[in-house]
Amino acid sequence: MRHKRSTPNRSNRVADQIQRDVAELIRDLKDPRIGMLTINSVEVTPDYAHAKVFFSLLIGNPQECEEGLNEAAGYIRNGLFKRLQIHTVPTLHFHFDRTTERAAEMSALINRAVASQAKDEAKDADKGADERGENAADSKGEGA
Repeated sequence: MRHKRSTPNRSNRVADQIQRDVAELIRDLKDPRIGMLTINSVEVTPDYAHAKVFFSLLIGNPQECEEGLNEAAGYIRNGLFKRLQIHTVPTLHFHFDRTTERAAEMSALINRAVASQAKDEAKDADKGADERGENAADSKGEGA
């Protein structure tokens, strides 16, 4: 007997749908700990039993927001039962995603390094111009 083959990229499509639906369901939450957030990505286990939901935060405390979301995970999962057309709706685990913060920190470091390098190059150029000016003055003085 042939086994039923899974649809290619099904877990990716399920994860994308969960991401969209969770983003909509979070808008209905009244918890003051949950600030303005963005759902960055969702990772679903192969058996669809668990899903890691990664979010970034615009306003608020990341730890408090994560606690609030994990406490509301049952409510959000219940909303997913009504929206998703799959047999097993995963248990949700929310995690704060620091990728955006790290990217901003790296960008600031790069900008600082570029500014420092430009300043050093400007100093070297000024030093080179001063040396060339002194040599020109020396040659004028020697020729007179």
